[in-house]
Amino acid sequence: MGSHRKGRSTTEVRVTEAASGPVSGSAAPHRDRYFDTLRALALIRVVGYHTFGWACAGLVFPSMGIMFALAGTLMAKSLERPALKVVRSRLRRLLPPFWFWGVFVVLAMLLHGWMPDWRIVHWIVPLGDPPGSAWGEQAWEILWYLRTYLWFVLLSPLLLRVFRLAPLPVLALSLVPVLALNFVWAGPDGRIGTALWDLSTYLCCWLLGFAHRDGVLRRMRPAAVVVLSLAALGFGGWYALAHRAEFGTYDLDENPLAQAFWSAGFVLPLLWAKARFGIDFGWLTRLRRTNRIVTVFNARAVTIYLWHEIALLLAVPLIDRFWDVPAFEAYLPLESQWFLFGVGWLLIGVFVLLCGWVEDVAARKRPRLLP
Repeated sequence: MGSHRKGRSTTEVRVTEAASGPVSGSAAPHRDRYFDTLRALALIRVVGYHTFGWACAGLVFPSMGIMFALAGTLMAKSLERPALKVVRSRLRRLLPPFWFWGVFVVLAMLLHGWMPDWRIVHWIVPLGDPPGSAWGEQAWEILWYLRTYLWFVLLSPLLLRVFRLAPLPVLALSLVPVLALNFVWAGPDGRIGTALWDLSTYLCCWLLGFAHRDGVLRRMRPAAVVVLSLAALGFGGWYALAHRAEFGTYDLDENPLAQAFWSAGFVLPLLWAKARFGIDFGWLTRLRRTNRIVTVFNARAVTIYLWHEIALLLAVPLIDRFWDVPAFEAYLPLESQWFLFGVGWLLIGVFVLLCGWVEDVAARKRPRLLP
């Protein structure tokens, strides 16, 4: 598998269960269409980023920060139940789709000469980055998100306790770890260091999810939200642009410190507005087709996230075959990245139909082709 991937963006995933673990099912009345729409947009942006490689994508819409914030608010809600049951539920909903996908990826790499070591255990529970071959890198590199999400899930019972002791100070201090890693000590090498960087980068967004759920954001004054959001966005944007020579780009996915501040500044007003004004996008249910698309995206978010890179990989040789058909060569924009984007989504749709039912099984629901 070649790699056109640039950086380490993704949602991806509710992408991991719609911010609380892969959720499945139709758009029931209790579903929040505001969150559902943000989740769907995050997935679309992830696929777009991996198709076009736009460095500005994270500045326009920081998908991963938004996804971790949504996951945080739903995790806080779930922890009204016993913590052990919540963690087990998250693992049960996430791991079966990951295992199903992993069988194909691991088998493909083995057939192409890859020989794993003991670290293959991370293909069972990805608490560390699962190993893989360079040939399959584009497929497995997205797994950093699942690893980070699982660690947040495991840490959430403790994080929520600490957060509720002093919500605003804890929120402010949540950006200290990424500052420390950037300016004081870069952390250990290898998987542990990588995990620390990712957790530190998105810790504030996860805790903003807690703040939304606990009503902390709702009580904040509009002026304070504007000032804090602009300050975080300003610093994150400045740091990305000021250090683009060092990182070779202003892409936030290459610059954890800029990513942390920009994502926090972007997420804060989104969640504050939701809490303050009760935005629910209820009107979306009247637009049947749009509502249906949002429903499918949320019920199959894990499937879309896991399979989208493979879909984009397969789209390239498929389009190459189109050149052999004179009519296609004459009338289709085969060289356009937008055409690749469209074919990629068609293949993602195929994977949703073929593999999405695993999310239903993981959620202990009746398997369906489409929710």
